[in-house]
Amino acid sequence: MTLPGTPDDPGLSDDPGAPCVRGVRVVLALGTSAGGVVRHVAQVGADLRAAGAAVRVAGPASVAGALGDLPWTEVPVAAGPGPRDALAVARLRAALAGADVVHAHGLRAGAFAVLAARTRRSRPRVVVTLHNLPVGGRAVRVVSEVLERVVARGADVVLGVSGDLVDRARARGARRTGRALVPAPRGATAAAGRAEVRASLGLDRAAPLVLTVARLAPQKGLGTLLDAAGVLAHLPEGREATWCLAGGGPLLDDLRADVRRRDLPVRLLGPRDDVPALLAAADVVVSTAVWEGQPIAVQEALRAGCALVVTDAGGTREVVGDAAVLVPVGDAAAVASEVAALLGDPERAGALRRAALARAAELPTPADVLAQLARAYAGGAPGV
Repeated sequence: MTLPGTPDDPGLSDDPGAPCVRGVRVVLALGTSAGGVVRHVAQVGADLRAAGAAVRVAGPASVAGALGDLPWTEVPVAAGPGPRDALAVARLRAALAGADVVHAHGLRAGAFAVLAARTRRSRPRVVVTLHNLPVGGRAVRVVSEVLERVVARGADVVLGVSGDLVDRARARGARRTGRALVPAPRGATAAAGRAEVRASLGLDRAAPLVLTVARLAPQKGLGTLLDAAGVLAHLPEGREATWCLAGGGPLLDDLRADVRRRDLPVRLLGPRDDVPALLAAADVVVSTAVWEGQPIAVQEALRAGCALVVTDAGGTREVVGDAAVLVPVGDAAAVASEVAALLGDPERAGALRRAALARAAELPTPADVLAQLARAYAGGAPGV
């Protein structure tokens, strides 16, 4: 585990008597999610159950299908304030009957968990993992500030997926904090070769291929991506490059219209089930995110040994270390320049690929997550 934690991080230990989760009754709570948080909760739940914990998930109906066979209770935690919030707290309170721990994922779910646990005679331990930086207009920021203080002052442990989230929690009064570990799920390896993938995209073997894997949502900075693609098309090393964007999301139609209007060399591939093969076929992989925690797509690119250009957003630097080229958020010209430089310098790109594989070997694993959570759940365990 190489993501550095804070001094009171509930991290790992070589102590053979370290806490375990066998017999611990855990409720995992979450709200409406675009997918990344749900996948993480599903993985955590499966791992906890395999280690002997009794696990139940509480969340909105929209996430139930992504939780595998984990027991599930419907709790309508919506993406924003609404008339069903009181019902959500009441249902979560009922779901906590007999629980030793409620581990909430996300700011709203975390605040609801604090409120629900507070009113139970037998109060479960409250652990909250913060996955995203609150962004939006003034109203959103005001509400988020209130929820952050509820979580910070009411939870026993607050984990943040990036250092800035940990710092925010501390500033708002959190007593025990730590860097949450969010490893990419172990997925399939590339089933198709480089030449086959390129042929499927209508590209010849030598054509430069730039790839971004991202949900098509504002957080991913896709306006910067389109601008960078436009700049790249006018640079000598990038004139023949095709930029493929794999993923689905609410911005798909807008992005498609912008690509057509500006005649950009960008292909919108939609959701794909062959991401490992796409990564293996790419010359350069790019993330233009505005904010990230521990980006799953970037971790997958490191595992695939990709030459990476990423924006220095949120916790991305903590994930990639020295194994990627970091550029300022929103700087399309810098993105294009660095992509072009890698396309024109195979030796440097090869060095980055080797560095990516080395960095991937250092990233946290699901076993590291389980060890961290055992300490967070145990209360007075060493290291928390």
